[in-house]
Amino acid sequence: MIVSHKHRFIFFAVPKTATHTIRQALRAHMGPDDWEQQMLFGKQSLPIPELARIQHGHISVRQIRPHLEAGIWDTYFKFGFVRNPYDRFVSTCFFLYRDNPGFARSATQSMKDALTRPRFRERVLVTPQVLQLTGEDGSVQLDYVGHYENLQHSYDEICSRLKLPTTTLSRNNASRHGQSVDYYDDELRQLVKDLYAQDLQIFDYDFPST
Repeated sequence: MIVSHKHRFIFFAVPKTATHTIRQALRAHMGPDDWEQQMLFGKQSLPIPELARIQHGHISVRQIRPHLEAGIWDTYFKFGFVRNPYDRFVSTCFFLYRDNPGFARSATQSMKDALTRPRFRERVLVTPQVLQLTGEDGSVQLDYVGHYENLQHSYDEICSRLKLPTTTLSRNNASRHGQSVDYYDDELRQLVKDLYAQDLQIFDYDFPST
């Protein structure tokens, strides 16, 4: 998460949606009084002890909202990115099991097995994207939702709205794997569909054709 008082925006970092790339681009514009929380590449925490203790940077709307003055929440430009849940789930699993050489050899079955474990399903990298971006009433609370599939276009639009110069983005910290669709059988496809039903509906995604 980034809260920029200089440019009056709040960036919600949804896991596995090129958050590291977006952070790097935004940091060039941050002021000395701006806030950031991320724990993967060095530790930076928001000046809010309750949130700093969370130990990751994927802060949700419901977590940050009570700590911000109404004037900040109502007037700052709030944005984040989402990704096709089927693609994102494969990327997440290959990231989480990157040090497990056996995972890639039986990725489909390993992903199905992982989904049977409650602790796995509750991990912040696995939980539905909608949970991070909605308020108590279940509605998306952002002013703009970009899409990983059109990352550069979405980032250009954000910069335009913030009146910031844009830059050409490069992908960083990407998981290494083949085409996501190649890892799915009917059973895994249904399991992922059930887990991310709200993401698929609210963000208008379907099973990728390629």
